[in-house]
Order: sequence, then C-alpha cells, then structure tokens
Amino acid sequence: MNLFQLRAFDAVAREGSFTRAAARLFISQPAVTGHIKALEEHYQIALLRRTARRVELTGEGTRLAAITRAIFGLVDEAQTLLEANRQLLTGRLEVAADGPHLVMPMIASLRARYPGITVNLRLGNAQETLAALLSEHADVAVLTEVEPRNGLHLQPLAESRICALVPVAHPWARQSEGVHLEQLHEVIMVLREPGSITRRTFDGACLAAGVQPKVLLELDSREAVTEAVAAELGVGVVSSMEVSPDPRVRAVPIQGDGLVNRHLLGCMERRSALRLIQAFFELAP
Repeated sequence: MNLFQLRAFDAVAREGSFTRAAARLFISQPAVTGHIKALEEHYQIALLRRTARRVELTGEGTRLAAITRAIFGLVDEAQTLLEANRQLLTGRLEVAADGPHLVMPMIASLRARYPGITVNLRLGNAQETLAALLSEHADVAVLTEVEPRNGLHLQPLAESRICALVPVAHPWARQSEGVHLEQLHEVIMVLREPGSITRRTFDGACLAAGVQPKVLLELDSREAVTEAVAAELGVGVVSSMEVSPDPRVRAVPIQGDGLVNRHLLGCMERRSALRLIQAFFELAP
C-alpha cells in the first residue's frame, strides 16, 4: 500500500478539490491526480466522481475517507507532539547526580525557561550515577572525578575542596584560615564509606602526605557524618559544595595538596545533539 497515494486521496476527500488538495500537500495538481489514478487502478476501484464543478466521493470512497482521516489525523497529532518537543514545549529529561547541590539550580533554571519540560531526578553515589548514564537510564548526569572515555561527552561544571567538619565548640571551628592536612594525623575521624568520592580524594591526599587519621566510624551518607560530628564522635570531612547550614557543626578548609574535586556534566556522545540535552548543557554555570 502506497501511503503517498492514500495521503493524496485523503487531501482531496477533505478539501473536495484537486487544486486545494495540491496546495494542502505542497505538490502539483497533476501529481495529486496521478496518485489517485494509480490507487484506483491498482485496486480496481472508483473512489471519486469528477464533475465539472466539484469532486464527489463514491460509496467506497466515503468508507475509505473515514479510515484515512483517522490515520492521518494520528499522523498530524504525532507531528504536533514531535514539533512541540523540538521547541521544548513538552518533553521529559532523565537526570542523575551524585549530589543535589549543583544539579538543583540547573533544574530550576530549566523549569523556569521551559515550564512544559518534566524532569525526573535520581540521586546516588558516584558509581551509581555513572552507571545510570552509561546504561542510558539517565539522559544527562552531574558527575565527580570521572575520567574521559570513548562515547562519553563531558563538560566541566565546577571545582570543590575537601573541608574538615567539626563540632561548633571545637577549637578548629574558630580558625577561618582552616587547618593543615598534617594536623589530622592520628586524629579520630568519622568518614564516608571508601567508595565515596570525598573519602577517596581525602584518602589519596593523606596517603601522599603520610598522614594517618584514626577512622572510628565509616558511614554511608553525608547526613550520618554530620550527625556523628555533632555528637562529637570525631572529625568528619565534607565537600565545600555540600556544607549544610547545621548550627551544631562547622566546616573549615583543609590546607594541602590533592584535596580538590572536579565536577562535570555528562551525556552519551551520540545523544549530545538532542535539543533537550543541549538545552540542559547550556544551563551549566
């Protein structure tokens, strides 16, 4: 079945005229006539009666017109949907992030600029976030310390620094210039699990500097570290991007090498030209 022939017939049935059908389809009138003639000859059926003044549908033509109107009505709906998505009037973006602090302002900017876009955000640790992107369960992801790889498009977002988290009454809480990494040698600490990017960066800096803190607790969330520090169980570490306004604790800079993390925005290379993904990348600070 030739859809071009059906489209020509549908246009004539809607317009009641070969001339108006040709204008509707942006093709010549002889082309419309040729499509319908071929359709009628192929199926040995009369679909139209041509008179001096107008074009009328036969009984078979009327039945076929009911079908083509439904078919091409759905095609028009699909085109409207796709065009709206291209113009970012509608659509859905799957976003993954290894922390809320960078991604939330970007989502707010996206929603303000394109209010018809729906965003689904999944938060996880660094490994979970990268896995979501690589498996294409996420369209875009905010990542930390990810190495370039084939097929992955990355754009720098920001840098953060590892800070010490101490109780508000701790002597270090009043040191605006911070503490030196060497001061953490044999200090009792409460830290994130070894798979955490913050923990991995901190451990690497300590190893390079010959610093050996005493790790009392390993915890699986930033919130748990904050609670442990507030309970004076030990000193914690936190990214400067993730400092919470908790009056019970203070974050102070740690002076030393290897304590900076790079945050990036990523998507799969082959999908980087999609309009909605491009729009999100354009919002990067």
